[in-house]
Amino acid sequence: MVFSALLFLIVVGCCGWAFTGLTLIWLRHRQILDHPNERSSHSLPTPRGGGWGILLTVLPTAGFLGFQHDEVLRIAPFLFGATLLMMVSWADDRRRHGLPPLIRLSAQAVAVATGLAMFPDNALIFQGWIPLLLDRAVAFLAWLWFINLFNFMDGIDGLAGGEAASIGLGVALVAHITELPPMIEELSLCVAGAAFGFLIWNWQPAKIFMGDVGSIPLGYILGGLLLALAVTGAWAAALLLPAYFCADATLTLCRRVLRGASVWQAHREHAYQKAVQAGRRHAEVTRFVILTNIVLIALAAWSTTDGIFPSILIGSALLGGLLRFLHKSNKLDGSRDCVPGRRG
Repeated sequence: MVFSALLFLIVVGCCGWAFTGLTLIWLRHRQILDHPNERSSHSLPTPRGGGWGILLTVLPTAGFLGFQHDEVLRIAPFLFGATLLMMVSWADDRRRHGLPPLIRLSAQAVAVATGLAMFPDNALIFQGWIPLLLDRAVAFLAWLWFINLFNFMDGIDGLAGGEAASIGLGVALVAHITELPPMIEELSLCVAGAAFGFLIWNWQPAKIFMGDVGSIPLGYILGGLLLALAVTGAWAAALLLPAYFCADATLTLCRRVLRGASVWQAHREHAYQKAVQAGRRHAEVTRFVILTNIVLIALAAWSTTDGIFPSILIGSALLGGLLRFLHKSNKLDGSRDCVPGRRG
């Protein structure tokens, strides 16, 4: 079982690497570049749209898994939502000033509402403690927020790809431990493998950026997988696996709202961005996050047995330490790290 999972991960990773490489050639040919601006964490024009390499791997594989497990009708709304967001996000990437926030948010709302249709009425986040409609409303808002926070956190080389790989591996492990349907485990491994393949091109110095065409649908897919854990009772694992992204994005948003700043305006106020501004290299910050994620994966696995509250306490302390470390990073040299990285 372990060997077959590893082989699947390697094969999907190779596909993700190959499709991202082909995407890079096409983007260079079409001169679809992300040019640096005052909010950027990179200094050179770099192709943007590498998310195509991930999605061209994940979506066909997900469709194949649906046929293999006779779950085509169940997964069809989910695939529709991811495809819709891919198309809208690509249009957003291609426009000089992007699409209006209302259009982007409306597409996300349609995708989430459609995706929720794949969950049966007895699949509830709160396990029946609150009415179905209220439970679905919470799931809707949580999923919608996760899509956007994942996009917000795609700001330096390797970070979003590393997070996608970490969450994918974590969900697969928890799904295996709790004996969830094989399709959840396999789809999670597929996302992780495709993200690993993309990371080869996106590690510092990045040759290609993910773009909204990658980060928005990826946030949607990962959000759906995390909800799949939560509705089976593994809610602690669903909270722990994406904990760094959720904490950094949410706390930053709260600070901006409290001082009256625009919610949708691009900025460089996340903890990982502060660390880069202080002089730490993209790869160094990303490694800190990935190492934290490895511990969070272990804690998520522990939470499925009898370690729910200890795992949450330890995870919270770990996150607090990481966020403080990133915010308080001392300047390592006299200038900001300006090697290629996605805009903040």
